[in-house]
Amino acid sequence: MGIIELTEETFDAEVLQDKKFVIVDFWASWCTPCRMLAPILEEIADEYPNIKVCKLNVDDAPNIAERYGIMSLPALLFFDSGEIINESIGLVSRERVLSFLPK
Repeated sequence: MGIIELTEETFDAEVLQDKKFVIVDFWASWCTPCRMLAPILEEIADEYPNIKVCKLNVDDAPNIAERYGIMSLPALLFFDSGEIINESIGLVSRERVLSFLPK
């Protein structure tokens, strides 16, 4: 499926109104750990078609970042049927990201 780039206009429809399990990566182009996490998320997006992986650039969508209290990057929020069920702050391993996925 690949990674879906979110905007403030598409966030609610792609994340909150979707019944799938969704990972949202809050990132910024100037954030080195964010760039290090990107290939891990790309692999997961390709390997797990039942999981929706999305990216939201906080510089382009500050209102969404503020809504979720994003203070550090990268930040991963894990949604199930539009509800946050978990979060991870900072650069994490592939194994750590996978540990948040539904069994």
